[in-house]
Amino acid sequence: MRSMTGHGRGTAERAGRRATVEIRAVNHRHLDLKLRGASLDPAVEEKLTARLRKDLERGSVTVTVHVERRGEAAAPRLDRVAARAAHDALSHLARDLGLPPPDLALVVAQPGVMVGGGDDADDPATADAVLDAATAALDQLAMMRAAEGRALATDLLARLATLAAGFDAIEAVAAVQPDDARRRLQERLSRLLDDTKVALDPGRLAQEVALIADRLDITEELVRARSHLAQARALLGGTGAAGRRLDFLVQELGREINTIGSKSSAAEISRRVVDAKAELEKIREQAQNLE
Repeated sequence: MRSMTGHGRGTAERAGRRATVEIRAVNHRHLDLKLRGASLDPAVEEKLTARLRKDLERGSVTVTVHVERRGEAAAPRLDRVAARAAHDALSHLARDLGLPPPDLALVVAQPGVMVGGGDDADDPATADAVLDAATAALDQLAMMRAAEGRALATDLLARLATLAAGFDAIEAVAAVQPDDARRRLQERLSRLLDDTKVALDPGRLAQEVALIADRLDITEELVRARSHLAQARALLGGTGAAGRRLDFLVQELGREINTIGSKSSAAEISRRVVDAKAELEKIREQAQNLE
């Protein structure tokens, strides 16, 4: 059980390349990865993304990568072939435009003329350092998300217990509803028949009470709601990602609570339904923080 919110930072050094990877994660419906910082070789970036997706299932995740040389930096090297090609191209352009010939500084500044001396994004040592740093950052992030996930699970279990107690109270009130309906119906009919010579038919009364009791019966809704609560508790006691499934169970609980409210006319049940909806909304908000 893990939260989607957390932070992790890792560093690693390989053959004079020092990489720092920082990961920040917040809530998101799906997994949204954003890479920032050092320019990485596409192959390294693909490996880094695969490593992140292996550990993360949901959340908006920002990954910042920084790479630096350690110790004596390698001197840049002049590519003479590229320099001559750049000089020739610039010289032709200068003549066409009626400008002075290019100087050495302009030639050296052209892409590909000076090689080496940078971060060497495609260097194997850089790739190893970045991936090792990412692993360390993911480990730290996982620890933080697990700690927050345990706190969320504790809170959610307490709220589920409150919801279960509310269902027990609703069931107790619903159990006496048929008797209350019988009493009210009998009193109403007695008042209507006071001025007539028509006798109250006990069989007909029993039939009407049975029909009312059937309309008021919420046994199926309570059974399904308790099943959803049991599944939610099992999810919170597990170790895998539970956010999406818990979202679904919250939706199903909401449907059962709404049905209970629509079937019952008892003021006490209506009040309990309002309380249950309020508690369920708190559960929904907390569940959105889970991976």
